[in-house]
Amino acid sequence: MDIQFIGENLLPGKIGQFFIVLAFGASLLSTISYFFAAKNKDLSDQSWTRLGRVAFFINWLSIIGIGSTLFFLILNHYNEYYYVYSHSSKELPVYYIVSAFWEGQEGSFWLWAFWQSVLGMVLMWKARSWENGVMTVVAFSQVFLTSMLLGVEIFGERIGSSPFILLREAVNLKEMAPVVFADPENFKNYLKFITDGRGLNPLLQNYWMVIHPPTLFLGFASMVVPFAYAVTGVWLKKYKEWIKPAMPWALFAVMILGTGIIMGSFWAYEALNFGGFWAWDPVENASIIPWLTLIAGIHVMIAFKNTGHAYFTAIVLVFLSFILVLYASFLTRSGILGETSVHSFTDLGMFGHLILYNVVFLLIPVILLISRWKELPITNKDEETYSREFWMFIGSLVVTIACIQVIFVTSVPVFNAAFGTNFAPPIDAVKYYNQWQAPFAILVTIISGFSQFMKYKRTDPRKFYSGLIATVVFSIVITAGFVYITNVYQNLMFILLTFSCVFAIMSNAKVLGLAFGGKKKLVGAAVAHIGFALLLLGALVAAATNKPISLNASNFIPVKDFEKAEKPGENIVLYKNEPKKMGRYTVTYISDTTVAPNTFYKLNFKVYNEKDGSIEEDFDLNPHIQSNEKMGLIASPDTKHYLTYDIYTHVTSAPLKEEQDHEAHEGHSEEENYKAPRIVNVSVGDTLHTSSGILTVKAINPKPEAKNLVLAKGDLAVGLPLEVEVSGKVYKTEPIFLVKGNNVFDFARNIDELGLRVRFTKVLPDQGKVELQVYEKPQQAKDWVVFKSIEFPYINLYWLGTIIMVIGFLLSIFRRQKEIGTV
Repeated sequence: MDIQFIGENLLPGKIGQFFIVLAFGASLLSTISYFFAAKNKDLSDQSWTRLGRVAFFINWLSIIGIGSTLFFLILNHYNEYYYVYSHSSKELPVYYIVSAFWEGQEGSFWLWAFWQSVLGMVLMWKARSWENGVMTVVAFSQVFLTSMLLGVEIFGERIGSSPFILLREAVNLKEMAPVVFADPENFKNYLKFITDGRGLNPLLQNYWMVIHPPTLFLGFASMVVPFAYAVTGVWLKKYKEWIKPAMPWALFAVMILGTGIIMGSFWAYEALNFGGFWAWDPVENASIIPWLTLIAGIHVMIAFKNTGHAYFTAIVLVFLSFILVLYASFLTRSGILGETSVHSFTDLGMFGHLILYNVVFLLIPVILLISRWKELPITNKDEETYSREFWMFIGSLVVTIACIQVIFVTSVPVFNAAFGTNFAPPIDAVKYYNQWQAPFAILVTIISGFSQFMKYKRTDPRKFYSGLIATVVFSIVITAGFVYITNVYQNLMFILLTFSCVFAIMSNAKVLGLAFGGKKKLVGAAVAHIGFALLLLGALVAAATNKPISLNASNFIPVKDFEKAEKPGENIVLYKNEPKKMGRYTVTYISDTTVAPNTFYKLNFKVYNEKDGSIEEDFDLNPHIQSNEKMGLIASPDTKHYLTYDIYTHVTSAPLKEEQDHEAHEGHSEEENYKAPRIVNVSVGDTLHTSSGILTVKAINPKPEAKNLVLAKGDLAVGLPLEVEVSGKVYKTEPIFLVKGNNVFDFARNIDELGLRVRFTKVLPDQGKVELQVYEKPQQAKDWVVFKSIEFPYINLYWLGTIIMVIGFLLSIFRRQKEIGTV
C-alpha cells in the first residue's frame, strides 16, 4: 500500500522533469536533423535544417523551463525536493538563493546547458553556411549535458541526476531522524519536521558566487564553438575555410573563460584563505589548461591564416581545448580528486557518464583526422627561422608543454585510480608548480617580445636586429631598476622572468605606438600581450616577495598543537584591548561578533609618528572564521589595499564561540558575567583606571535621552557622560539616574568591546559627587585571537594586467569580426 505523504507539492517537480526529458529529446532530434542536413547536398532542400532549428529552439525553451521551475522551488523553499533542501534555506537573501541555484552538480550542469543553448541560438542566426555542421556538434554536446539531468534508470544503470528528485527518495528519512520518523504518522507528515533546508555552504556566501560561476560556465560553453567549426571543417572538407569564422569565437572563449578564471583568483584572494591569488589547486589547474591551449591554438591559427604553415598543430590545439574542458569537468564532478581539491564535487554516480562524454568527443576529431589525413593541407616545407609564424609556432609549443606538465601532475589521482598506483601529489603545490612553470613563462614572454619585430614568411636579419637592440637595452635598464626596487635581484630566475616580462611590454608597446600611425589591426594583440606580461610580472613580485609581517620573536603561541598547522614565528596572539606592536603597526583586538556559523573579528591597525606620537594611519580589518565539522577552522581574510602593496590578514586560531543571545531572565542577570563592582564616589573631571583603559567623568547631562525613558511631571533624570580612552581611541557612554515619584531607578550602560558595565546609582549633593558602579569582566575571561598578516607587494600589477589583457581580447574580437562580417 502506497503511503500518502502530507503537504508535498509534486506538480512543479513533474513539470520540471518533463522539461528535462523534452530538452534531452529535442537536443537529440536537433543533432540527428542537423547531421542529415549537413550530409544533404541538395541546397534547395532545407527540411532537415528547419527541423533541426525547431528542435533546438524547443531545447532552448525547455532549458529555460527547467531553470524557471527549479528557481521557483528554491525561492519558495519546497524542501520536499532534495536539491532545494540541500542548497537553500529561508535565511538566505535572494542573491544567495540565486547562488544556491548552481551550487550543486545538477544546477551547474543546467548553467552549462543554458549557456550552450544560448550560443546555439546565436549560431543558428549567424553561422550561415556553417550552420548545419556546427550545430550538429553543438546539439550533440547538448545531448550529453541534458542527459546529465535526466536522473532515470535504464537497464539498471542510472543516467544523470535530476534536480527534481524528492528528499524522501534521495535519503532515508528514518535513518535521518529514527526516533521521530519511526512513528508512521510522523513519517507521512515529515515536512512538518523539516521546516528549512541546509542552506548555502557558508564558504560560498559571497557576492563572487553570484557572478563567478555564470562567467566561468559561459567560458566553458563557448569553447565548443571553435571546436565545432574545426570538426565541421574536416568533416565537410572545408579544411582551410573554418579558420576565419572560428577565430572570433576562439577569442571570445578565451576572453570569457579568462575573465572567469581571474574572478576566481580575486575571490580566492579577497575572501578565501588560500594565502594568495592562485593556489595551484587541481580544479584551478584543470580550468586554466584549456584556456592556455586555446590561446596557443589562436596564435597558430593566425600563423596558418597568414602563411599556410602549422595547420595540424592549429586544429589539434583547438580540438584539445574543448576536450580538456570536458576532462576538467570529469576531474571536478567524478569525485576522483577526493580531498585534494576544495572545489571538487562529490560523486553522484556519473563517473561512467562523464568518461563517455570525454571519450566520444575525443573520438570524433581523432576519427576525422585519420580518415581525412591524406587530404589535410599539411605542408612539408621548412619554415624560415626569421619569420613570425615560426616563433608563434614555437611559443605555442612551449605553452603546450607547460600545460602537459600541469595536467600530468594534476591527474595523479586519475593515474592512481586507473593503474592502482599510490603516487602522492606535491606537498607544497605552489612552490612545485612555480619552479616548473617559471622557465616556460620566461620563454613565452621573450618570444612574444622579439616576434613583434618579425614579419610573416621572411624577415631581413639586419632590420630585425637593428629594431631589437634598442628595446633590449631599454628593457635591461628598466629591469635593473625594477628588480632593485622590488627586491627580487637575489634570485636569477626572478631576474630573468622580470626581464622577459619587461621586454614583452616594451616590444608590444612599440607595436602599439605603430598602431597610432595607422596599423590599427595590431592593437588588440599588442594590448593583450602587454596585459599578460603585466599579469605575470605582478604574480612574480607578489609571489616572490610576499612576506609575513606578523613576526613573533618568541616563536611561541600558547595554543595546543598550533605549531603542527602554522609557524608560530609568523603569527601573533592578541588579547582583547591589549595593543601589540607589529612592525610599524600597532594592532588591537577590539571586538568580535558571532553570527553562526561565522565569527567576525575587529582588528584595529594604527601607525604612530615616532617623533610626536600622532596617529598617521588608523584602519580596521575584519577577518572572520567559521567552525566547520568536516574542515575544522575555516578562515576568511580581510585586506588593506595600498597603491603598491596589500596587507592581507587572516585568523589562524581562536576559541570556538557560539551565537550569543543570553538575555537576563529569572534567576540570572546581565551582571553575572562580571566581577563584583567597584563602587566609587566621583565628581566631574575625575579619572579611574580600569583594566581596559582610563575612564574620565564628564559634566552631568540634565536632559538625557534613552529608549523607553518616559518622564512624568515631577520626575527627574540625569545622565553621567563617561569616556574611556584605549590606545588613543575614545569610547563614550552615559548611564542614567532616575527619580520617579518615591522610587529610584538607574539605567546601566555596557561597553561590550571593553568588557565594561557602568551604573549611575546615587547623587550625593552634599559632597558634590555621584556614586558610580564599575563592573569589569574577569581578566581570565578575556578573549584572544591568533592572526597572521602578509604583505603582498605590487599585487596591483597582477590585477591591472588582467584588465588590460581582457581589453586586448575584446579589441581583437572586434577586429576579426569586421574581417568576416559574421560570427
